[in-house]
Amino acid sequence: MRKSLPDFKYLTFDVVGTLIDFEGGLKGCLAGIGADAGVAIDGEDALSLYRAARYSEDADLFPDDLVRVYLLIAPKLGLPAERKYGERLRDSAKDWKGFADSAEALARLAKDYRLVAMTNARRWAFDFFSQELGNPFYAAFTADDTGTEKPDPVFFEKVFEFIASEGNSKDDILHVAQSQYHDIGVSRELGMSNCWIERRHGQKGYGGTIEPAEFTEPDYHFTSMAGLADAVAAARD
Repeated sequence: MRKSLPDFKYLTFDVVGTLIDFEGGLKGCLAGIGADAGVAIDGEDALSLYRAARYSEDADLFPDDLVRVYLLIAPKLGLPAERKYGERLRDSAKDWKGFADSAEALARLAKDYRLVAMTNARRWAFDFFSQELGNPFYAAFTADDTGTEKPDPVFFEKVFEFIASEGNSKDDILHVAQSQYHDIGVSRELGMSNCWIERRHGQKGYGGTIEPAEFTEPDYHFTSMAGLADAVAAARD
């Protein structure tokens, strides 16, 4: 039996893709490079190429790895395969926007929970993301802090250690994320309660996120962060 929303003390969040529109950021930057080069870019094709290039054994931490990724996908998109454009793609992360509902929903949720960021991004990028979201987090864990990336259980264990240091346990956490592969599946395997924010509802495929081996039915499911915040408010009335 799932716990009710008011029973949790912490909400842990995937950031890139759940709160920050990284697909929009990637497509926008690539379209800008394409415009400069006189090349039209199909956004969904670009995301498919990104996904295939991003998940490889020689990948660097995100978003630094976007330099390498760009050099791999540029020829397939008809874009100039020059490092300066890869650096432009990497640096565009500083300007990626939150989804329209992210900041407001987080502000509402912060009144009832301790919000903890769990991002595969490096700390330098997370600092920009957090500012874009209104700096709502009680604590934050990045790839630099954990030395690994989700779905590695070690990433989650680092967070569990922090929660335990405050006298609580993973049973007090609701993990909120859009990625079935990086977050929802592994959180279930680790015995966490989870909430799937289906950001790509109404769209085919998994976009820039790797497809999971199998779908995990979440404890809670919304198509927006606003939906989660509304459900919490209703449950507390």
